[in-house]
Formats: sequence, structure tokens, C-alpha cells
Amino acid sequence: MGKHLIFTIVALSAPMSYARCIFSQIKCPNIFTWNTMMRGYAESENPSPAVELYSHMRISSIEPDTHTYPFLLKAVAKLTADREGEKIHSTSIRNGLESLMFVQNSLIHMYAACGHAESAHKMFELTPEKDLVAWNSVINGFALNGMPNEALTLFREMGLEGVQPDGFTMVSLFSACAELGALALGRRAHVYMLQVGLSANMHANNALLDFYAKCGSIREAQKVFDEMEERNVVSWTSLIVGLAVNGFGEEALEHFKELERKGFVPSAITFVGVLYACSHCGMVDEGFNYFERMKEEYKIAPKIEHYGCMIDLLGRSGKVKEAYEYIQNMPLKPNAVVWRTLLGACTSHGHLALGEVARAQLLQLEPGHSGDYVLLSNLYAAEHHWSDVQRVRRSMLREGVRKTPGYSLVELGNKVYEFTMGDRSQPQGEDIYAMLSEITKLLKLEGYVPHTANVLADVEEEEKETVLSYHSEKIAVAFVLINTAPGTPIRVVKNLRACADCHWAIKLISKVFKREIVVRDRSRFHHFKNGSCSCRDYW
Repeated sequence: MGKHLIFTIVALSAPMSYARCIFSQIKCPNIFTWNTMMRGYAESENPSPAVELYSHMRISSIEPDTHTYPFLLKAVAKLTADREGEKIHSTSIRNGLESLMFVQNSLIHMYAACGHAESAHKMFELTPEKDLVAWNSVINGFALNGMPNEALTLFREMGLEGVQPDGFTMVSLFSACAELGALALGRRAHVYMLQVGLSANMHANNALLDFYAKCGSIREAQKVFDEMEERNVVSWTSLIVGLAVNGFGEEALEHFKELERKGFVPSAITFVGVLYACSHCGMVDEGFNYFERMKEEYKIAPKIEHYGCMIDLLGRSGKVKEAYEYIQNMPLKPNAVVWRTLLGACTSHGHLALGEVARAQLLQLEPGHSGDYVLLSNLYAAEHHWSDVQRVRRSMLREGVRKTPGYSLVELGNKVYEFTMGDRSQPQGEDIYAMLSEITKLLKLEGYVPHTANVLADVEEEEKETVLSYHSEKIAVAFVLINTAPGTPIRVVKNLRACADCHWAIKLISKVFKREIVVRDRSRFHHFKNGSCSCRDYW
């Protein structure tokens, strides 16, 4: 027993290579020893040997016990090895261990971590005794896998069942609210968090900070940060990234300097926020300086995300040729996102030849991405190459590529409403379109001329204006205007990049209707107020 005891201490405290060495010297390891090894690997940075050990254990005719599957499934969840997880699930059923609460909770977590939120929920439904761990796993599974409505529904059910949430529950809840842009709902969750005594939970506070930032309420995010009793580098990073994407790049960089003064060590993600701030403020030299400091001072090896920020930094500032040369000299192989960033810069600044080069690369990497066709089509349209526009559109039809439909979300009266282009399905359809017509008239008095450059040439000019008037974010804004009191702020979440026409129109709407309008598009926030935007038309 002495060797087994020594082994257990080593496996849970020393490097796994040392534990493996001792394990190999044990003649007949028992199930406890096998489990300890699997647990050690599951909690390490490299969990894959846990699965390998399980196979060896089965070959050695050692039967798993109640602890084997939770450790093993934790490793599988980290690896997101769903096929392996399904096999282990089947084996647990054959061994009669699937009904144990610890095993059921581990299966829920595994399916959720592997991106199978529905399977996690099915497992959850089959669990007779649902403890807090089970509720947290399935709620988090929905939140992480792009199903925020389902996450919020389960949270409500959890409350009806009388299960008290903890910090992990609140993290999932705020993630779901952030995804939907459900500010009012998240604020209520914030109040609830204070009521149940979770205000000192750092993980919950970090999620709360991130939620406010992602809903465009950056000052509320700042307040949460200022009131936190304990902060870590995640707290600082969330605020820096939040300020950057909300258009407050200079403030983001000031907080980065304060982070350094306080003795925190920035992470690779922190530097993504810093480089993003430089990119969206046109601070090219500063961006390159921070990039070098990241490598030299903090010894952080740049990842593809950092190189993508540098391409974006050059492209946004009009240095499109320099961006292309930078890609050519990158030590990492450029991915589709890098080439798409270059294509977007070419579209914004009218570099047709380089745009076609970027598109050729994208055809090899992600041939069916609809956004690339749209970018190239817009580039040709801006250069008045209408035959090429038609050719791109025909190739989309021929290859069965469908454009990602744009939609916009707004929260009103404890409900999130979704609008699509030309949407007349809402109960107030007639009122919304009457408001859109009124908006267009009032904007034209302010000098508004629809930006029709990228609308197909074979569409009549009057029809082009109508098409632009019915973009989803304009419909969403009109809906809120007719359903809220004067002066009420408007918040819109959009899945695509805001077009030039909508950006100009919403600036004027904020002035004419005296409303603050916050639009979160695919890449950043736009805070419109008194006819101006926080992006300073640099987006």
C-alpha cells in the first residue's frame, strides 16, 4: 500500500510524466490507481493520455467503478472528443453505471463541451435527481453553443424548481443575455445576483462586466469593474476589450497602462484587445509598438488572431498594399479570416487587383463562404464593373451558395424581437413601414441621399432606395421608435456588418429624433448621438 499512497500524492501534485514513471513500476495497479492517473491527466493541460489509459485498463480486464467515468469524461470534454465520449457513454450503460448522478452530470458536461447542447439536454431530462451541477452544465451548454433563449428558459425552470444558482449559473446566464443583447433581462439578473449574495464572486462579476460591455453599456461595465473587490487579468482584459469594441480605444489603452502599473501580466487575449483598439482608432505606429512589446517584453508568441489584427490595422488605415506584403511575410500560414480581412480592406479602399488576389486564396480555403461573394460583388459594384457583379451573383446561384440573411434584435418589454430585411411579419407591420416612410422624408430634409453604390445596376434607382430603407436595423429602429417614449435609448444587435447607408441614416435618425442609438454589428459597436458616431466613420 505504501507505493500506492506515494503514487497518489505524486499524481495529484507532481508533473504527470513523473507520476507515469511511478505508475509503470506498479506490478498490479488497482482501480483506484488507474482512476488517480486518469484524474491527473484530466486535470492537466494534456488530457489525451487519460483515454489511452482507459483502453489499457480495459485490456487488463480491470472493471471501471463509480469514479472512473467522471474523470474520464472530464478528459473527453476537454478534448471535445465527442465520438470517444459516445463510446464511453455506451460502455457506462452496459456496466450499469449510467444511472449514477456523478456519471450523468459528467455526461451532460461532456456533451455540452463537445457542442451537442441538445444531447446534453436530453441527458439532463433523463436524470431523475437534478442537482445544481446538472442545471449549470446544461444551461452553460446552451449558452456556449449559440442557444441563448434555451439557456434563459432553463434558468427560469431552475428557479421554479427551487434550485438556488451559484456563480457558475450566473456566468452562463450573463453569457446568454450578452449573446441576445438582452440588457433589461441581464440587469434583472444583476439585481438577483446581489440579492442572493454573489456580489463578491469574481467569476460572476467578470461575466457581468463582459455582459454590459457586449450590450453596449460600457459605462455600466466600467462601474462593475470599479466596484469589484477582487480583480484578475480576465477582469482587466474584459474591460480593455469592451472599451475597444465600443469605440473607446484611447481609454482601452489607458487601462492597459494601468494594468501594467498594477503589476498584472497581460495575456494573449489582452493584446488582442489592445491591437483591436489601435486598429479601430487608426493608431498604426502604436499598434506595431504594442505588437513588438508583446513578443519581446512579454514573450507571447503571436497567434493568427494577432496577425489578423495587424492586417486589419493596416487595411483600415488605407495601407492595403502594405497589408498584403505583411501577409506575404507572416511566419504563420494565413487563414481565411486573414484573407477576408484583406478583401474587406480592398472593398473599403477600392483595390480591385488585390481584392481578386484575396478572393482567389479564399476560394481555396473556404470556397462556400457567402460573405466573400458579397464583398467581391460590392468591390466590383463600387468600381462600376457591373458585368463582374452579375458574374459573381450567377456563380453563387450555380454553386448553391446562399447569402447569410441579415437580422437585427431588439429587446422590449422583457422580450427579444427579431427583424429581417423587408420583414412584414410583425403584428405592427403597417405602423413600422409607415414610420420608415416618415423617417426617410425627415432624413431627406437633413440632406440624406441613399447610398446606392452597391445595389445591383439592373435595379431602378427608386427601387434601390426602397431596398435600403428595408434593411433589418432600420426596421428595428422604427419598431422601437413607435413603441417607446421620446428620448428612450435604442439598442440593436445585428449579425452582419452595418452598411454605409444604414450607418449614415442612423446617424441622422439620432439627431432628428433626439435618441441615443447603439448598434452592435458583427465587428464592433456604433454609439450614435446627435448625428455623430463613436467610430468617427472609421469602421
